Amino acid sequence: MTSLDLVTARLILRPVTAADVADVVATSWAAGRPDHWADDYPEDGDQGIAELLNQRPELLGPRGHRQIIEQGRGLVVGGIGLFWPPVDGRIEIGYGVVPSRRGLGYATEATLALVEFAFTLPGVRTIYADVDRLNRPSIRVLVKADFLHGETNGDMARFHRDAPAAETTG
Repeated sequence: MTSLDLVTARLILRPVTAADVADVVATSWAAGRPDHWADDYPEDGDQGIAELLNQRPELLGPRGHRQIIEQGRGLVVGGIGLFWPPVDGRIEIGYGVVPSRRGLGYATEATLALVEFAFTLPGVRTIYADVDRLNRPSIRVLVKADFLHGETNGDMARFHRDAPAAETTG
């Protein structure tokens, strides 16, 4: 573990590095894959985030995207991140867990940890997530992490969580 890791009961949230991004971008299912990845990592969404991180390296580091790692086995099982910097006190969160680890509460556990961390950062007053309104598992994650439904626009629903006044910084 590093000093930049966020640690929960079962997970380590480790900041994504440029080398991690390169590994995901270069991965093909036919080629060899790192031993520290779950068998079904990365997914298409992880590939998309890696491409985004290639284009926007400012999203790397402790304020940006993180790998979700199982503590016991040390396997990367997903990703979670903030789309830095906040705009008008609002910042977007995104997350994904590979199919083999869904339903274990990992996404909720990771979301709660990253939200707690985000509210310690300067300028963060509201964290929001946009989710397909038919994506019930993702909506359950947000509700369990104390996000409130704000609005629905077409197929997308926006959820948000505001920092309590005592936690708001900057």
